[in-house]
Amino acid sequence: MNDIGGGTDLRPRDPEAREATHGGAGQDPEKRSQILAGAREVFFERGFDAASMGDIARAAGVSKGTLYVYFENKEDLFAALVGSECEETAERMFVVDAGEEDVETALTKLGFSFVQAILRPSSIALLRTVIAISAKFPDIGRRFFEAGPCEGISRLSVYLAAKVEQGELDIEDVEQAASQFLTLCKDGVTIPALVGAPDAPDPAAVEKSVQGAVRVFMRAYGSRRRPAP
Repeated sequence: MNDIGGGTDLRPRDPEAREATHGGAGQDPEKRSQILAGAREVFFERGFDAASMGDIARAAGVSKGTLYVYFENKEDLFAALVGSECEETAERMFVVDAGEEDVETALTKLGFSFVQAILRPSSIALLRTVIAISAKFPDIGRRFFEAGPCEGISRLSVYLAAKVEQGELDIEDVEQAASQFLTLCKDGVTIPALVGAPDAPDPAAVEKSVQGAVRVFMRAYGSRRRPAP
């Protein structure tokens, strides 16, 4: 059976797959999460090309027929995994405390959570895999970009816009400013981890990067009504 597509009849014939279609194909959220957990293990360990639907079925503890009830092919399954991972990561690392009156404190907290999240082994593995297949499957690269970087910029932009309204920041384009801040935070710490450099970023390097990002950002966008840090 071809993992990527084709005209093969993929209708479920085994009992487990027939059960999965009860009430609509791929409607059980627990089963879907179970499959994504298996896919996560296989894709991150072997990469996209080396992974097979059979491998994923075994890792997930389901039949191969059940996989095709929930996902059309391997590309569809990986795209769903990308969306799931990005959504989970965004919820964890792009939370800005709207009640925090001090902008520098809020940005510092966000910067640390952002960098720590992207340096997690699973995040690095996902990024490596997306980069490796994005030329072949550009739609997956697009979905990753929209669910990951774009979502983070959007969330931070809301906070920055509120602080502009309050006179705490002086920014003409909040989306551009949000992108610049996140880029400054990860500058110098992401690439070493991504390429497997022996001297991976340590806590001191992360702190230096984030503190530097906050300092540069506030000097560029701090309201002229308040003294520069």
